[in-house]
Amino acid sequence: MPSDNDRMTLTSSQNRYLRGLAHQTRAVILLGAKGATAAVVKELDQALEHHELVKVKLSGGDKDEREAQVAALTGGTRAEAVHHIGHTVLLFRRNADTPKIALPR
Repeated sequence: MPSDNDRMTLTSSQNRYLRGLAHQTRAVILLGAKGATAAVVKELDQALEHHELVKVKLSGGDKDEREAQVAALTGGTRAEAVHHIGHTVLLFRRNADTPKIALPR
């Protein structure tokens, strides 16, 4: 299993590009009252493997609780949080075998 050091660091232009791609998409993963459970992390891992760029709708709660949910999701999937606003977070993880999104330099 890859470590946290295997995470990809995105540049600001890559972040802007990914935010633009995700602007018209709907959330693929919706967190319920239990938050970021192991089952949700597993489902998100599969969605990232297939799509690379996934929008997640976080469950209610205060800002600290949502930050903890984002940390659990990114930690459990080795994904990068591209954008986080309110109850929505955009996550990206490159598919090492067959990349689908061509990032700008």
